[in-house]
Amino acid sequence: MSLRKISFLILSLVLVFSACKKDDDGDGIIEFVEADRTEQQAIDNDSILKYFKNHYFNASEISSSTNPKISDLTFTELVEGESVPDGSILLDDLLDNPSATFELEEKEVFYAETDYIIYVLHINQGGGTTVPHFCDTVRVRYEGMLLDNTVFDSAVTPVDFDLLSLIPVWQKVLPSFNTAATYGDNADGTVAYDNHGAAAMFVPSGLGYFSSGSGDISAYSPLIFKFDLLQSFIADHDEDGVPSYLEDLNNDGEFLVNYDDLEDDADDDTDGDGVPDYADTDDDGDGVFTIYEDTDEDGDPTNDIGANNIAKYLDPTETESNL
Repeated sequence: MSLRKISFLILSLVLVFSACKKDDDGDGIIEFVEADRTEQQAIDNDSILKYFKNHYFNASEISSSTNPKISDLTFTELVEGESVPDGSILLDDLLDNPSATFELEEKEVFYAETDYIIYVLHINQGGGTTVPHFCDTVRVRYEGMLLDNTVFDSAVTPVDFDLLSLIPVWQKVLPSFNTAATYGDNADGTVAYDNHGAAAMFVPSGLGYFSSGSGDISAYSPLIFKFDLLQSFIADHDEDGVPSYLEDLNNDGEFLVNYDDLEDDADDDTDGDGVPDYADTDDDGDGVFTIYEDTDEDGDPTNDIGANNIAKYLDPTETESNL
């Protein structure tokens, strides 16, 4: 064995034992330090803006459709030296300069004590009369992509999601669009939706999977989601007779509990028990389920909605389904 090989072997063994050696605390655990959200937002935003500079979409094909949907929308990388094809628009050209048909909105939101920017390419607003609340159940078609245009998830047939079960960006963007204007059965048993909301959203990792990643999505990955918003259904998560969106007591589009000071500042938690009202069957902690509260003291709790007598705030025209 040559001296060079022996030296390399010794060096390799030293590195192995050094890596295995316990730290000063004696526990041998390497601490994971999560990225600062504000710093990561800046990195993600730069990555998204870079994507805009070298990707275009088939604008004329979308604008000529009488019922545009995300399956018609394609993003194509601009190869160095080539020009954007006729009928297409470079995403970067829409920033601060919307066309007559398309807008690339720079949407500012606040989440986890951090200011975020989401970019939303508006394809169609939707002609329905209702907009989903941040906590409702929605029926959508969608496609999720990485910034290298790799598709990691999709649903070409409609699926239902509780918005609270999804990553935060869905709760922040879908309430800006309307459901379909009409829908009806096709001869093959499928449902045809007309004039529904459609868009693509470009998402910083902090409103996606952030440090955890998921499946093919690595940690700190900005994402692209295309979606068709078809229908929406008002949710009552704890089945207490109060629609969940009305249990967002501070109207911030989130269900938060201040666990540091439950009694004095519990945000969306009336009785300070650590459970926000939307998931609490006894909002005021008096031992009577909210759905059985006789708030107007007429002896009949079936005419009342919720421990805080909020029935007067309900829109009587709003039903379980928005269509």
